[in-house]
Amino acid sequence: MRTSKPIAVATNDSPQSQAAVQWAARRAARAGLPLIILHVVDDRWVAEPIPWTGVLVEKGEELLETAAGRVRGTVPVEVTTKVLEGGISGSLGKYSTQASMLVVGSGGTHLGGSLTDRALQVAAAAKCPVAVIGIQEPEGGRGVVVGVDGSEESTQAVAYAAAEADREGQELTVVHAFSGPDRWIDRGALTETLAQRIEDEEQVVLSETVSGLREDYPDLVVHKILESEKEPAAALVEAAAGAQMLVVGSRGRGGFKRLLLGSTAHAVLTHLPCPTVITPIHRS
Repeated sequence: MRTSKPIAVATNDSPQSQAAVQWAARRAARAGLPLIILHVVDDRWVAEPIPWTGVLVEKGEELLETAAGRVRGTVPVEVTTKVLEGGISGSLGKYSTQASMLVVGSGGTHLGGSLTDRALQVAAAAKCPVAVIGIQEPEGGRGVVVGVDGSEESTQAVAYAAAEADREGQELTVVHAFSGPDRWIDRGALTETLAQRIEDEEQVVLSETVSGLREDYPDLVVHKILESEKEPAAALVEAAAGAQMLVVGSRGRGGFKRLLLGSTAHAVLTHLPCPTVITPIHRS
């Protein structure tokens, strides 16, 4: 469905958020949507009547003008800026109702791994799709990859990914990774017939998930991957290496209902293979 809501991107002027601003600007330009650049002043620790809040807001406005200046004149998109006040994830989550997509940079690097605590919090709180962008996103990525597991959330992720791939003229790869039986460990307790039956059932899950795509997108090329040897996050990261986009549902069928962000989405965001979109939960 066509939207007129802007693409919003949050920045603190780190290298990661600078990359996010550039990615969001290019996407907004392609979609013909306005871009709004946000900065959150986390003033929860500031006690009234100490006048530091005003100074922080002024610094935030200066930061935003610098970020907007990098976009204006280089990307053909309408750019506005806005300072938000409060907790970062809460403020961005609340603002996400006004955006078609919220874009954030990935976390910094520490001890050889990517720390994406802020991105994880924002993805859990947002009401719109959240794109998490790494510090060095190569141009020219090919294909859209989406993870599925038969849950309602993953079905919605497939719908989003298929629309994205069709609009961008990309091929779609649908990955279903499940923990298959270990034929060595379970030898004697699990027959080959039962092991094959389990795999056949998961193949049905994959096939049913993509069954309606040909009717909706007759020109879309769809590839299916059934993976029983790797954990879902590892399979997705491998499949999405060099992709234009990876799409993951916010929570899968194995998650606890109280959790806002599933373990697969969490793990993928800590090892970003490409721009990664977390689709929100929409209960029918």
